Amino acid sequence: MRGAVECGAAVGERPGPAAPGRRGRPRSAAADSAIIEAVLRLIEDGASIGELSMERIAREAGVGKATVYRRWSGRSALLLDVMRSLDVPGPSLDGTSVRDDLVALLEFLRRRGLARRGSALLRMLIGHVRAQPELWAEYHDTVVRARHEALLGVLQRGVANGEIRTDRDLETIAELFVGPLLARALLQERKEPPECLSADLVDLVLEGVRPATDAAAGRTPPHTGGLGNKPPAPEPRADAPSV
Repeated sequence: MRGAVECGAAVGERPGPAAPGRRGRPRSAAADSAIIEAVLRLIEDGASIGELSMERIAREAGVGKATVYRRWSGRSALLLDVMRSLDVPGPSLDGTSVRDDLVALLEFLRRRGLARRGSALLRMLIGHVRAQPELWAEYHDTVVRARHEALLGVLQRGVANGEIRTDRDLETIAELFVGPLLARALLQERKEPPECLSADLVDLVLEGVRPATDAAAGRTPPHTGGLGNKPPAPEPRADAPSV
């Protein structure tokens, strides 16, 4: 005669599912932050990608090497998360003034360039773009793409409303805005760019890409400022010598 309980289940009951196996220790957010912070400190101090060994990173973070490898399979995977940790959303754009939106975008980039860690990471990536193409591609997709698309969107709006000429490539115009900021971040890292730089760049470039009809008629775009608010040159006197 079979007993009332068989295999741990009462008569009339089906055995339940097996109890799940015991899980490992949960991943520590504090360790994650310590490791990423350690990589940023090393990059900020001038370490190259080749000098960022997993052993050195673990030592700088104050954790064991196994702790690092449990989270990232290798240095490239870790550096991808380091790049993502520095990314922040771009500015919200009002959408009513092309000039004001361009100034907001460039000012965001200017302030990002002032952040020592962000500029140090950019310099490191550019220095190893050939050796680590996957890291540069991830940096472009994670950080650069959204900002570039926002800039192009503002420029397209400027073309649509007649503030920007239609016979020039917008990608080239976008580079005219961003190029000086990148040059300063990479070549003049110890020199802080002036606060008026963003507005001055926007006014200078917009002056050059205005439709030819506006330039010929001497009309200036709305919301001028910085380099775009210089008074017109005085009319030559009738007795002035010709050149």
